[in-house]
Amino acid sequence: MTKAILIAAMSAALANSAVAENEFRHVVLFKFKPEATADKVQEIEKAFAELPKKIPAVTGYEWGKSESVEGLNDGFTHCFLVTFKDKAGLEAYIPHEAHKAFVEKLKPLLEKATVFDYTAKKD
Repeated sequence: MTKAILIAAMSAALANSAVAENEFRHVVLFKFKPEATADKVQEIEKAFAELPKKIPAVTGYEWGKSESVEGLNDGFTHCFLVTFKDKAGLEAYIPHEAHKAFVEKLKPLLEKATVFDYTAKKD
């Protein structure tokens, strides 16, 4: 099911944005622990939204909550799409101190994450 979720998330995100050849995409899906409160999840949403302001390699960012009509989200509730000029952008993003701090804040609330990285193609 996770494969179907990733395909749907990528398709929806790209349908609404211009695809620049060879941009690098970082798709992240989160399934939060049952004990993660709505306030804590909202803190994560806000903290993730701050990353593009702190990490220059990010060229695009969007996110949303699952609205799956088919019910195939497998418990994943949040999708984040981060765009970089190229793969080197992601390689600078992952070890960045702001990203590391975000991950430490996220870990106690996260049941599962799925990450899919790819180079955008027009055809």
